[in-house]
Order: sequence, then structure tokens, then C-alpha cells
Amino acid sequence: MIIICETKATENQINALQQKVREAGLEVHRSDGVEHTILGVVGNRNRLDMEAISMMPGVRDVVIVSTPYKLASREFHPDDTIVRIGEACLVGGMEVAVMAGPCAVESEEQIEASAEFVAASGAQILRGGAFKPRSSPYSYQGLGVEGLKLLRKAADKHKLAVVTEVMTIEQIQTVSEYADLLQVGARNMQNYPLLTALGHAGKPILLKRGMSATIQEWLMSAEYILTEGNPEVILCERGIRTFETATRNTLDLSAVPVIKHLSHLPIIVDPSHGVGTRRFVASMARAAVAAGADGIMIEIHPNPDKALSDGPQSLPFEEYGLLINRCRIIATTIGRRLGKAK
Repeated sequence: MIIICETKATENQINALQQKVREAGLEVHRSDGVEHTILGVVGNRNRLDMEAISMMPGVRDVVIVSTPYKLASREFHPDDTIVRIGEACLVGGMEVAVMAGPCAVESEEQIEASAEFVAASGAQILRGGAFKPRSSPYSYQGLGVEGLKLLRKAADKHKLAVVTEVMTIEQIQTVSEYADLLQVGARNMQNYPLLTALGHAGKPILLKRGMSATIQEWLMSAEYILTEGNPEVILCERGIRTFETATRNTLDLSAVPVIKHLSHLPIIVDPSHGVGTRRFVASMARAAVAAGADGIMIEIHPNPDKALSDGPQSLPFEEYGLLINRCRIIATTIGRRLGKAK
């Protein structure tokens, strides 16, 4: 349930409410909105005298939240959440964030060339895999810690933030030393011990939708991170598995407005994994911006045909640059901004 405080509720009144909830053995999460402070109560509400709570000073209303994802719901947090990545990038506001880079870090030359072009195009975040969860044990698995170092070095040189995947609890501390945004891949969306641990990571989390996950299951996974005290969660639609075989996955762009309706969390779209074929990436990226996504994640490579991972869906630099210019026009048309090219 949520407790909606009066507009003029004092800090002492709000603190008294939180203490009352905790004394009943329930958790309370505070959200300060533009007009009201809202307290999200998690746990067995039968332990709490709701009538007594509703009569306490500073309380405007007590509402039962119908959705199972309490903290991720729009009811708990009516205002959009804006997540800061690094020093300059905000995800969830007027700016449409752009994350771009190769699927996997292969060499210093490759990631440096990518970072230079990503920065010049106006993107704010460099993506690249150091630890790669591959379907085949014989496929390229990434450079590990060395890949993280190369990623960080290239990003710092060109004043970019870094997003990269963390696959296990044991990797969290190491990846956090180099990355500004920790990515949870589709295969780990329901790895609940990992999600719980990321709630204490002290870094923003990018949570990709599982291959066969419903939107409710996706939001429930975000709830695991939120309940552990980390409010900085960004959702990423990257395609789901359906009966269609024309594309690698079926990119569910309807998830963008649905998430916007149900949740306050920002949502970005990864069209590269969504379609898995280079010729379709640009149109889906443009559609994602038009649908209201808070950002896009694009795979690029200096020479996609020689990429060690996901070459068929990676864009060459020239195609990527053209795509970003067109996405910038679309963003302006719908009243948003996309970073200026340098």
C-alpha cells in the first residue's frame, strides 16, 4: 500500500509515519514528488492498523496498490524517475540518451575508434561487452578485466560514460570499478540473487527484458533491485521470442507506452538485438524514438563483417551516423532532444 502525505506535511509528521510502519515490521520507501511525499509500504499490511494510520497527522490518503510491483508502479511514484549516468547523462528526462559501441571489446584499436565516433555523433554512453554470455561455449567470451580497462580508457579519453554487462554476483565489484551503468542481460533478468545484490551495488542498473518475459515479470524483476534500496533502474526492451523467424527476436515497441503508463522507470530500446539484422536496425531505432523511448542502444563496429560477436546486426560507422541524424530530427519533432554532433 502507499501513504500519500498532505502537501504541507512536516518532516516530523513524515518521520513519525515511517516509524509507525517500521514498528509493525514492514518496510517503508519514501518518494518525494512535486506536490506530495508518498510512502510505499512493503510487507504484510495486516500487521498495520490502516485506520489508525489514516488518522495520523500529515496523512492525506491510504491507498492499496493493486499491482504486485509496488515500488516500480506509477501509483507509488507518479513523477518520472530520471537516472543520472556518469557526470553529464540523464536518462528519463527531455533528452533521448544514446548508448553505442561494439557488442564486445576486441582490441584497443577497435574500442578507441568506436569511442571516437560515438562521441563525435553526440552520444553520451559507450557500450561494449567485456564478459560475454554466449549460447555456445566455443564463441568469443570477451576479454574480461582487460576489456573493462580498455573500455574505461577509451571512454575517459572522449568524455563518455560506460555501460557493460555484469553476469554474476562475483563480478559486481570488479565491473563497478570501470562502469557507470551496470547491465543485466536478458538471460539474467530472473536471476534474483544477482538482482538483489545489484540493489546494493551503488550504481545505476540497466535491466534488459527477458526473451520470454511478460511486462509484469519484467517489472517484478526491477522490484527486486528497488526493494534493496537502489532506485536507479533503467528498463531496456530488446525483443522477445515469438513464433516469427524473419528477425532474431520480435521487438515489442508497444512496451514503451505500456511501461510509461504502468511505471515511473525510464525505458530505452535496443533495436540491434531486437531484430538481429543490420538492414532493419535503423528503422526500428527511429520508431523507438518516435514511440517515446528515453534512449536507444545501438551496436556499431569499425568493420562489422570481421566482428567477433554479433557482426550481422552491427552498423558500420557511416550508417550509424546517418541514423543518429535522423533520430535527432524525430526527437525534435516530438519535443525532445538528442545530443548534438561534435
